[in-house]
Amino acid sequence: MSEPVLKAILRLFAIVAKEDQVTVQERDFVLAFLNDHLGRKAVMESIAFFDDFAQNLPEDADKNIQQLCNEINQDVTSKQKAIIILELMSVVLADGIISEKEDYYAKKIGAALNVPAADIDLITHYILGEHRNTFNSERILIIDSVPDKPNSCKHIYREKLDGTIAILHLTAGDLFFFKYTGKGDVYLNGIPQKSSNINPLAHGSSIRWEGVEPVYFGETLSQFKKLSSETRTTFEAKNISYQFKNGKLGLRQVNIFEESGNLIALMGASGAGKSTLLQVLNGSEKPSSGHVLINGIDIHREARKVEGVFGFVPQDDLLIEELTVYQNLYFAAKLCFNHLNEKEVETLVLHTLDDLGLLETKDLTVGSPLRKTISGGQRKRLNIGLELLREPAILFVDEPTSGLSSRDSENIIDLLKELALKGKLVFAVIHQPSSDIFKMFDRLVILDTGGYQIYYGNPVDAITYFKQNIQMVNSDQGECPQCGNVNPEQIFNIIETKVIDEYGNFTNERKIAPEQWYHFFKEKIRTPTVIPSSEPPHSTLHLPGWLRLWCRPSRRRMLRRSPSAAMQR
Repeated sequence: MSEPVLKAILRLFAIVAKEDQVTVQERDFVLAFLNDHLGRKAVMESIAFFDDFAQNLPEDADKNIQQLCNEINQDVTSKQKAIIILELMSVVLADGIISEKEDYYAKKIGAALNVPAADIDLITHYILGEHRNTFNSERILIIDSVPDKPNSCKHIYREKLDGTIAILHLTAGDLFFFKYTGKGDVYLNGIPQKSSNINPLAHGSSIRWEGVEPVYFGETLSQFKKLSSETRTTFEAKNISYQFKNGKLGLRQVNIFEESGNLIALMGASGAGKSTLLQVLNGSEKPSSGHVLINGIDIHREARKVEGVFGFVPQDDLLIEELTVYQNLYFAAKLCFNHLNEKEVETLVLHTLDDLGLLETKDLTVGSPLRKTISGGQRKRLNIGLELLREPAILFVDEPTSGLSSRDSENIIDLLKELALKGKLVFAVIHQPSSDIFKMFDRLVILDTGGYQIYYGNPVDAITYFKQNIQMVNSDQGECPQCGNVNPEQIFNIIETKVIDEYGNFTNERKIAPEQWYHFFKEKIRTPTVIPSSEPPHSTLHLPGWLRLWCRPSRRRMLRRSPSAAMQR
């Protein structure tokens, strides 16, 4: 946020608060807003600017509202505008009353910032609400220990909560806010919450209190996001072990239980078995023991029943370099959908390109990685698009962010998260994710050297889990209390900590062996379960006949598993 924009915001706050007079509560809210966005020195300078402007406010200051809002519009995103309005309404309602003139100012500022009046009314309703019976909106989620659903709000029941947690969803900017009213000890991302304080609820957040399972961001998100009406898909990997031809075990008793709507991260050190696990889960390799079930169907014994259910995006390119972006998707569609006419294929391809953000590059030749025509991020999105054409129920992606910039990496994971929210189940092998990317995942599976499963659960909780196992200081904090960032690399620093010799030098011996981490996992982590779906798994695959396909039987078998791979061959 630039200094001119900050000053414009403070002037707006002063104009609205000064309508009657600036109360202590209103000034405290302004101070809290500044503390959230600035360093200590800048906070003192800014609050002094606010005090001075409010004290010497000209009589016609409200005439400058449009000009101040124009300054903000030039430099502030829709998400930031929604936060500004919420902070503004918090200032207005600090004394629990909104006058007619304050309401007029709020609506005028909202209109100038392009924030709908309905959102301002909803924010007002949310700020004034204190317990379950005072909230009445489908865009508010109530979490409490009362089993009955309140009014028209969404609801999550949890035991032993003294009070009410209210989550607000603003569709403008797709923002979520958290408020707790009560006398208990409630923690948001490990930080104790004061009653009635409002805080943003970011991806990866967790809400905790003593004696019950935490409420994770994914659970709250699923309440607001409508999943696809397709068949519910359940995925069960039971006691999966895999032995290589040389007799070495690559996987040992791995268990994963998931259902549609989740984005799952597979992480581990190099050689831990991540790619092997991915190959077993998608049916490319058969486990030495254990079963992989989709809606109760064993994918290795009844492969024909799950044709077209999987999508697999390997780490390497599956693009035909001489073809354009459009042509790569077009021929993949022709291989998958025998029942679509030419116009329907064209519409499908253009729609997919639009979803991938590749519509403007559709006529560019793909080129090779050494002689690039499109960027690395665009290549990766196009590779994913080869599978997205037919919208598989379950998508496996091997290292989708490898070799990409931080921005391209976020765009790719955003795309995968969006697929999960549409009702797909997405597995992704991931290396060194940023804090923002790490928090987007709903579940994390960690493998250690030798194929040992050593963690399965919420990503942010993984940090506290491993810190507690080695009794680190502040082991209950999964993320930075100041900035909210997490450091996924810390997990592997703990897992692979080396023994120090008598001279203070690190040796090659690990403090905690993979077998011991596996023992901790079996002892301390409760593996979730799912109720298997009884419906046939959803598939949109319609293969062309032999004469139309013009390919060998081996290619047809590959097509059943992954049409994009067949196209490359």
